[in-house]
This record gives sequence, C-alpha cells and structure tokens, in this order.
Amino acid sequence: MKLDARQAGRVLAQPGPLRAILLHGDDTGLIRERAITAVRAVAGTLDDPFRVSTLGRDAHDRLDEELGALSLTGGRRVVWVREAGDALLPALKRAFATPGDTLLVLEGPGLAGRSKLKTAIEAMQDAAAIACYPEEGRALEAQVRQLLQDSGVGIDPDALSWLCARLGADRAATRGEVEKLVLYAGESGRITLDDAMECSGDAAGVSLDEAAFAATIGDRAAADLAIERALGEGTSPVAVARAFLSHVHRLRLARLAMERTGVSAADAMRTLRPPVFFKRGAAFGQALSLWSSAALMRVAEQTQALELACKQTGAPDALLCRRHIASVAAQAMAAARARSRARAGT
Repeated sequence: MKLDARQAGRVLAQPGPLRAILLHGDDTGLIRERAITAVRAVAGTLDDPFRVSTLGRDAHDRLDEELGALSLTGGRRVVWVREAGDALLPALKRAFATPGDTLLVLEGPGLAGRSKLKTAIEAMQDAAAIACYPEEGRALEAQVRQLLQDSGVGIDPDALSWLCARLGADRAATRGEVEKLVLYAGESGRITLDDAMECSGDAAGVSLDEAAFAATIGDRAAADLAIERALGEGTSPVAVARAFLSHVHRLRLARLAMERTGVSAADAMRTLRPPVFFKRGAAFGQALSLWSSAALMRVAEQTQALELACKQTGAPDALLCRRHIASVAAQAMAAARARSRARAGT
C-alpha cells in the first residue's frame, strides 16, 4: 500500500503486521532517519546481530538467506537493505510466498517513478511504500522548530526564517545544523538571529545568495565578486545553478502574484515561504520591479540549461556559471535603463 506523510510517522513507529517498508524519494537523509525509526521500533536497537541484518549493495544476493533466517535470541528480526532496486523484486516475491514475521526495510533513494519494486509494494496489503521528499516552506519551519523544542531550545521568528532559507534540502543536513544550534544555545536556551548567523553561517552559501541577488538587480560587479568567492570556496557549478534557479523561482512566484492579483511587491513577498530574509528585502523588491514573470521564466529555462551543460563531461562549468551570471546581470541592467527612460518620458 501507498502511505502519505501523515500516516508515515505512525506506521514507522508501529509497523505492526507489515512485512516490508520501502522508503523512496529525493531526501536521502529523511529516508535514513525513517529507516532507523522502523528498525528500532521492531528490534529495539540498530546493532543486535541476531535481530538486525544490514545489507549493502554488494550483499543483496544474501536477501533470500536473511529473510529466511530465525532469530536465535527470540523477538522479531529486521533485514535492512540499502540502495534497494528492482533486482530485489524476485527475492521479495519468494519471501512473501511463505509465512514469516521478519520486517524488510528497504532504502530506495534512486528508484524511478515507474519502478517495478515500488509498484509491487504499493499493491501489497502487508507492505508499505513511503515517499521521502525534501520539506520546504512552512513544513521545513515546523520541522526545525520541533527539533529545537525536543531539545528544550527556542528560536526567534527572524532567526527561524533566516535558518530555513539557508538550509539545504536534505533532512540529515537539517538535523546536523539544528544539533549545532542546540549545543550553541545550551539547555533551555534561545536562538536569536545573531546566534543563527554566527553558528550556521555558510560562507559559500552566503556568496551564492549575494551572486543571485546582485545579478537580478543588475549589479554586475557585486555579482562577479560573489560568484568568484563562491567558486573559490569550493561550491560546485551545479550547486550554483540550483541556487540561482531557486532564487529565480521565488522571484517569479512573487511576480505572478503581483500580475494576477494586483498586490504590491511587499505583499507578494509576504506570501513566500520561507519568507524573504529582511536584510534582502530591498534587493528582492528591486528585482521584482525589473523583471516580468515571462522574463523570469526565460531566465529559469536558461538556468536549467546551464545545469545540464555543467553536467556534461569536460564542460568548462565554472566559465559557464560566470557567463550566465553576467548575462542575467546584463538583462537586469537593460531593464533598469528601459525603466529609467520610461520614467523620463513621462
């Protein structure tokens, strides 16, 4: 059967009669976290060799053997499979053809949407497939707030907004940042914006933000400086493309709200989740005044093409990034000049 996010927590904490749980999707950190929850729910631990068997990719051929093994110390066994793929389906069908209570936990971060393994498990009544996708917006804010609350630490609203805007899409990375903040704040502490920036500041990430914001307002010099700093700090060109696409996407969402409903730039920015960091608000608003939603869509398509080009073997990816940033800055400068001429004409 197929489970949604609302059902996942309950089922993972109490698998009950389920014989298999498939965890798939883009968020590898969330997949691992949920797998750990399921294994502990049944075996009580992750490292009991009599009740937990972990199979990496090179040990998939042992699946039949492990599913048929008995627990020497009593209690239900768990077979935990990493990097699960469609090749495991025959062994799964053989195991399900006979009664048994061993729980099979499958991590399948690379499964395709039409995976045979995923389709088969979704069709079984005693198995569950759970999608694990990156959380964003309000869901991400709620997750971070809850993780901090579980450790007895509070966080100011502006600090939460800044932190969520900086976090990546992986649950493990998010948890790691939260754990740093918990250590920093101490028991019953509270995280302010300055605390968050001091503890979780990512120099390369900040440089990426500066490059994206500067380019979309036409500040070529600042954009060039920021992209050089980001690349120099080890940021991959693909990461540059993805960060830039995220910024353009947020601009387009706000611009569409302005064009369709007639709201102001400030009101459109307030609809975004996570909110625009207040220190970036002026630049974000300036960019909204220069770009139409159609123009932002073209930039998004150009940025997607940039990512594909960067992934080609032997491509001068850093040079492609620099050229793309320069091109976007030039388009913004042209839009600013046209706006100035229009104002002068009136």
